[in-house]
Amino acid sequence: MSYYFTIIGTRDNPLFEHEFGTSKAGGDGVSRFREEARHMNQFIVHSSLDIVEEVQWGNNGLYLKNVDRFQNNYVHCFLTGGNVKFMLLMNPDPNSTTYSSYPSPSSARPTTASSRHSTSIASNPTSPVTEEAVRTFMTEVYEAWVKCIMSPFYIVNRPVTSPVFRSRVAAAARKCL
Repeated sequence: MSYYFTIIGTRDNPLFEHEFGTSKAGGDGVSRFREEARHMNQFIVHSSLDIVEEVQWGNNGLYLKNVDRFQNNYVHCFLTGGNVKFMLLMNPDPNSTTYSSYPSPSSARPTTASSRHSTSIASNPTSPVTEEAVRTFMTEVYEAWVKCIMSPFYIVNRPVTSPVFRSRVAAAARKCL
């Protein structure tokens, strides 16, 4: 499974982006997005912002769960108190999306039919186990986010360039997803 995580500021501007793959269940932690999908991920996440704004008023929690689906992509959202949005795009099989139908320079890995019916995070993006893992990931990133924005050198709605923050997001991804 491949993931695209981004933090969207209060002006709908991207503050942070990070791609990674599954680290649990024998994954190597490398995202498998194809080149054309890397550009589409930004559009998919930003198109989900309208749905997030509708859902946030009907939900009392910070974690909004799975808010949108586009083809084989699932978008999860976590809101902060300052209306900054943590968006996680999950793609179980980057080679099965319509916009990835172009030939790839690398060979695609075949998927087995039995792996689709499993309840593990890597094969079922809508299971309760996956929702709990994503919530845990978002909560850990939120803790790192609070520490990051408490820095007197951070300017609100500016991109986060801290290597410490990036490493904490990567560590949370390895631990939870």
